[in-house]
Amino acid sequence: MALASPLSPTAWLDDMFASKAAIRGQVIRRKVRDIEKFVGRRAFERELKRRGFQAVENAGQVIIFCNREPIRRIV
Repeated sequence: MALASPLSPTAWLDDMFASKAAIRGQVIRRKVRDIEKFVGRRAFERELKRRGFQAVENAGQVIIFCNREPIRRIV
C-alpha cells in the first residue's frame, strides 16, 4: 500500500511549483497517479490555468511547462 503525502493538496502543489525548474520557467514531470492521489485532477488543472501553464500527458506522466510560451509538437 502506498503512503499518502504528508502535505495537504495545496502544500503539495506549492511545493511542486517551488522547484528550481518551475521557478526558472522550465519543465517538470509528475506521475498521473500522484497528481490524482495527492491533489486531484480538477484541482491540478485549475492551478495550471491560474498560473497560465500548460501540460501534456503521455504514458502515465504529465509534463508541465512552467511558462506561458506556446507549445509546438514536432512530430
